[in-house]
Amino acid sequence: MKYRIGIDVGGTFTDFLLTDQLGNSTVYKTLSTPKDPTIGFFNGLTEMAKDHGMNLQEFIGQIELIVHGTTVGTNAALTYSGAKTALLTTKGFRDVLEMRQGLRPDAYNNQYISPKPFVPRHLRMGIKERVDCSGQEVTPLSEQDILNAIKTIREQGVEAVAISFMHSYANAEHEKRAGQIVREQLPDHYVTISSELVPRARLYDRSSTTVLNSYIGPIIKNYLTNLMQKLEELQFSGTLLIMQSNGGVATPQATIAKAANTLLSGPASAPVAGSWYLKPHGIGDALTMDMGGTSFDVALVKDGYPLIRTEGEIADWPISLPTVDIHTIGSGGGSIAWVDEGGLLHVGPKSAGAHPGPACYGFGSELPTVTDANLVLGYLNPDYFLGGKMKLDLDAARKAIKNQVADKLGMIVEEAARGIIDMVNVNMANGIREITTKRGYDPREFPLVCAGGAGPLHAAAIAEELESTLVIIPKESSIFCAAGMLMSDLRHDFVKVFRTSTKNAALGEVLDTFQQLEVQGARELKGDGVKGEDMQFHYSLDMMYKGQYFQVNVPFTAEEMKEISLQAIEDKFHQWHDQLFGYSTPEMEVEILNFNLSALGITQKPNIKHTEFQGQSPEHAYKGMRPMSHGEGGQLVDTPVYDGDALVHGNTVMGPAIIEQKVTTIIVSACFNVIVDKNDNYIMHHKGASKESVQHFIEEKRGVIYE
Repeated sequence: MKYRIGIDVGGTFTDFLLTDQLGNSTVYKTLSTPKDPTIGFFNGLTEMAKDHGMNLQEFIGQIELIVHGTTVGTNAALTYSGAKTALLTTKGFRDVLEMRQGLRPDAYNNQYISPKPFVPRHLRMGIKERVDCSGQEVTPLSEQDILNAIKTIREQGVEAVAISFMHSYANAEHEKRAGQIVREQLPDHYVTISSELVPRARLYDRSSTTVLNSYIGPIIKNYLTNLMQKLEELQFSGTLLIMQSNGGVATPQATIAKAANTLLSGPASAPVAGSWYLKPHGIGDALTMDMGGTSFDVALVKDGYPLIRTEGEIADWPISLPTVDIHTIGSGGGSIAWVDEGGLLHVGPKSAGAHPGPACYGFGSELPTVTDANLVLGYLNPDYFLGGKMKLDLDAARKAIKNQVADKLGMIVEEAARGIIDMVNVNMANGIREITTKRGYDPREFPLVCAGGAGPLHAAAIAEELESTLVIIPKESSIFCAAGMLMSDLRHDFVKVFRTSTKNAALGEVLDTFQQLEVQGARELKGDGVKGEDMQFHYSLDMMYKGQYFQVNVPFTAEEMKEISLQAIEDKFHQWHDQLFGYSTPEMEVEILNFNLSALGITQKPNIKHTEFQGQSPEHAYKGMRPMSHGEGGQLVDTPVYDGDALVHGNTVMGPAIIEQKVTTIIVSACFNVIVDKNDNYIMHHKGASKESVQHFIEEKRGVIYE
């Protein structure tokens, strides 16, 4: 038997999805080990091997694919624990990292302080050179300045070098020569050249991205090299791929070269998984929400693909690389509840993490978290957390909420816990509005795909807050990102700066530019072993009205490209501008700034196991009653509990109810019912939904329809 495994290292848990050739899948979770993430990685593999009656080496010999998402680089950037880095830039521009874009993120906050640059000023060195925006050389490159900088780099014990010159997107010769000299003189140093990583205009954004890549590059290189060495020692002969921020995967070698592509990779696979779970039902548009132990991530899937933006941000530093458009807030199961000096309740953004974790984990924490509140309100079973492998301490949860919240607000413990849950639910609903309403979409028009270990606990409440009528909860929701990794394709992104007006451009120039990018993309994919028939290309243009500062990324499908015209390009830009900002001005001149192309290598996906209709009754999965908070005043009321692992295709659970799985719990509020679809996933729908809107989720062979 051959196996495929998706592995996602989170702030609290490391998640695993194990699939086999028959379409069977198994979920595993281990506590994350932040000091050395490979420990949690191999702890999970060891547990799988034991379950299959093999030792670790025998089991690893049966694995044909591992897709791995890592937060190693993200943590290094957030904690300023990356490599000691130097920046070589055009003379006179070494302070660009501190000057930034000249704008404050919070325009009316006079006390705002920009984050500390990853490269201190004495390691930002100016190099005499200059080309203009058209690519013409103005000042020759001073190789002596580069040699002087290398001397300083050696003296200061620098580990990584970033090279970012003015207008290198238009002419990269100076950067390439500088990179060649540095690599020859410092062969053991990690070197990033901006024109190789992100050949875009705007020096600050490009320099920030280049610095970030070098800052985390040695960390990523050491981690992946160590991981590959351990796998090799265990005689792993399969393929290892690494999750990227753009929603695709890449080889370890490509990841080491472009380490910044991993900075936002953690949640990037969630919308990929969301589109995969919706595909059997013919649904192409959805909102995915993933609530883990530390954060809540939401993304929008449109026409079967997650929305991509051409830049991201981490710790207030821009990353000019394509990233899945994800909005993240500090609301997770480990988010800490606290009362400020004015007597107001807050939840997050600080998290208890894996250690010490929530108070109920019993690891010594005395601070109340969302998980503690869920336990107090009866949403969690203290004896069945992680399938019973971990017991939760209800008394510790009650004590933490009483001391830190209830007593300060003059409430009983249950009221305080209810307030914590209500607040975090509103915060998460507002997070969803950030990625929908502010982008011109109505959240009521999208089904929710809910994931994360904590997500299904809150799904019904969030849906009620948003007036959503349909929620899909995959059986593997607790390890949603790990599942999405197995469904991701190889992906390489390319950009070419070519500033022109739609009035002056020739259609041939547009097509030729995209053709050049296609050749690059095909070459990269071929190097990854992708066959021509498995290659796909996605296109987009960065555009704006003449005189604007911010551009709009306008996507075009392969079908649209077959019949593209300059008028069609203009029309789509006006449409997207109107959707994003509420207006368009067709009489204004439109400029094209960048040509973007994504080259996808379509990978083999896990088999989907379809099951036969087994009837509506869930009685075989009934476990008994448990007090849960609902009804008048939110008091605890006896509520039926069902074993989620025993529910099968067609089973219908009427709310209010609790559905327990080993690694997650689904709360079905009084407004919703749940049915199990042919893939054994949960479809939570509002009780007011029509029979026709629900019926197509059940593949009935015996003539019985949903009542």
